[in-house]
Amino acid sequence: MQLPLRTLSSVDAYIRNREWNDVRLPACPMHPSGGCSFARHGSYERSSPSGLRIARWYCPEGHRTFSLIPDFLASRLPGMLHSIEESIVTACAAKSREAAADILRGPEVTLPSAVRWLRRRIGSVRASLDAVRREVPDAFISPLENDFSGISFGAGSVLLGLRRSLSPQILSAIPAPLGFERTSPWRGCRVGDHQHRVGTDGQIAQAYVDTIAATCKSPSIKPPQSRPPPRTSSVSGVPTGACKRARPRSTFNGSGCSAPIWCDTS
Repeated sequence: MQLPLRTLSSVDAYIRNREWNDVRLPACPMHPSGGCSFARHGSYERSSPSGLRIARWYCPEGHRTFSLIPDFLASRLPGMLHSIEESIVTACAAKSREAAADILRGPEVTLPSAVRWLRRRIGSVRASLDAVRREVPDAFISPLENDFSGISFGAGSVLLGLRRSLSPQILSAIPAPLGFERTSPWRGCRVGDHQHRVGTDGQIAQAYVDTIAATCKSPSIKPPQSRPPPRTSSVSGVPTGACKRARPRSTFNGSGCSAPIWCDTS
């Protein structure tokens, strides 16, 4: 479970001073009156920004861990809130979603992957702001349009200001990246709605199709060869097989007598 860590420190100061070692969570959120074995549970590293760690606690009776997320960090998405907000600003200023994705990711990934990366952030921010409007009707957020008109993202502090101003109870009911709601983002969707849509393969050249057709002819199949009938005994009529033993042969042992011996050639 993620909880907000109220801090005015910058990212660099948080990492430089290793502030995750000094933060405290006085009581178990599941057992405020005590009675459980709530204790510190070390820390874990975030993938971005590099070198930043998150303090963590654990309640054995509740079977749940609790992490204190600094105000400047995005929830359940890599990076910080202001970087996600900058991507929204770029998307609003660009002439198309593809152009904005190309500016933000460049040659790091393919263009379809960059567009999905940007679409995921735009949809998450829109869902977070819609939830803020439902939970706090008198919030300073204007009604949202598809292009986020009515919200001044230019200052780069809308999401950070909301994170610091909203109570932990309200943040727990708001989805990521602003809040810490634990429900799945695909709740209520039909099966397959959360899958990426398949793109078109484009037109295939006719010469290429003809080449494939010419080289993929079915091979000729030879008819099965007939086998000779099995040999049968003239006495009992039972089928006989080839014997792997050699014929008996005589050997002279110096006494003028000979005896047959059997040699197994197998």
